[in-house]
Amino acid sequence: MAEDPLSHPALDKAAGEEFLREAFQIILEEAVRKGTDVTEKVCDWREPQDLQKILDLELRSSGEPQQRVLEHCQDVIRYSVKTCHPRFFNQLFSGLDPHALVGRMITETLNTSLYTYEIAPVFVLMEEVVLKKLRELIGWGSGDGIFCPGGSLSNIYAMNVARYQRFPDSKQTGIWALPRLAVFTSQECHYSVQKGAAFLGIGTDNIYLVGVDERGKMIPADLEKQINKAKSEGACPFFVNATCGTTVLGAFDPLADVADVCVRHGAWFHVDAAWGGSALLSRRHRHLLRGIERADSVAWNPHKMLMTGLQCSAFLLRENSGLLQRCHCANATYLFQTDKFYDVAYDTGDKTIQCGRKVDCLKLWLMWKANGTEGLEKRVDRAFEFTRYLAEEIKKREGFQLVIEPEFINLCFWFVPPSLRGKEGCADYWERLGKVAPAIKERMMKKGSMMVGYQPLGSKVNFFRQVVTNPVVTKQDLDFFLDEIERLGTDL
Repeated sequence: MAEDPLSHPALDKAAGEEFLREAFQIILEEAVRKGTDVTEKVCDWREPQDLQKILDLELRSSGEPQQRVLEHCQDVIRYSVKTCHPRFFNQLFSGLDPHALVGRMITETLNTSLYTYEIAPVFVLMEEVVLKKLRELIGWGSGDGIFCPGGSLSNIYAMNVARYQRFPDSKQTGIWALPRLAVFTSQECHYSVQKGAAFLGIGTDNIYLVGVDERGKMIPADLEKQINKAKSEGACPFFVNATCGTTVLGAFDPLADVADVCVRHGAWFHVDAAWGGSALLSRRHRHLLRGIERADSVAWNPHKMLMTGLQCSAFLLRENSGLLQRCHCANATYLFQTDKFYDVAYDTGDKTIQCGRKVDCLKLWLMWKANGTEGLEKRVDRAFEFTRYLAEEIKKREGFQLVIEPEFINLCFWFVPPSLRGKEGCADYWERLGKVAPAIKERMMKKGSMMVGYQPLGSKVNFFRQVVTNPVVTKQDLDFFLDEIERLGTDL
């Protein structure tokens, strides 16, 4: 009689464990050790067509031997950008916290979804503890919140909750029963505000961009002007977005003054502190967010400055009346039964527009447990100190020019090669200077020595934006950074 295949496991557990041991060794050696080793390359650049040839990306009908699969793991790591490298300055995130990494590994291993207490009891309780701690740092004694897949979605949640709070019937009747809604945000805001207005059916034409000063901060008087303009045009001003830590310049809007305007006009006050929120951990620098406690909602990304790893984004509400739940719930009876044997208030999944939701709190919780609030504060303060060090070094060097004196940890500057020095009066000076940063960026990536971002801003031509969040970075790395910019750009 033929053996019944269903009588035995379909996976070889012993072989699986052996594969994991070997794979974890590759991760530790190639991604962790080499990926954080200053003597190794930040990236091993290949053009897309060349990388396609190097990587065996084809999916076949038959499985491959374990050794070949392990080789794939090595190739993936080798040709990926090492964002944990001490000389990776390209994004608003970098570095590797070992405790957060373990949290991420446990999260992946347990593979649960954070929607009900029955399936994720530890993480339902843990998430609320972490969110409560973040709210306390803002200055709220109570409130609500949820972890979201990214700061963009946190901002979109804020817009949706604000609309529901003002027009609760819109959840059933839709946008047809609403007046023309108006959103207000600064010219330097994150692009997710535009995406949110489009996604929610408000429309990008109904975003009123508020002017900013020379440092990129929202001008409250212009906010008042734009709101009055919207009212005169028959629109309903319902949502104001202020930013703490703009993406390029790192500007902080004057929150207390913006809050005053919102109160006068009855508008929801949201603060996008995805980037700058972690300054709240620093007694020395939390003044940058003075007035944030008056916000109705806040977006905050610990995966940026605190280095928890992607992704870890909190959407926080000041009120705790259940607004978030009422706005997003669908009451699916196959998940959120009302006759469960435990307190269903712990079934938090209907606060989100998601069904399945990854656990994003463990890595932050574990990192916080290991470092304490004081340790995280030192991490924040160190980032500020490095920015100040680099700014002072730039002032000493010929050919380096600050775009603006840094308020936060965004350091923006031009490198002026010898061929352009003293030629500021030439008609093509700025056009030629705008080509310098992209050329240097190409050279550094092909060399693999480091990575840093660049961009234009308004009338300003391309300039570098350097950000240090990685605590393993040293002054020697920053000196190398400036030397390398000079080496790569001197002949341009």
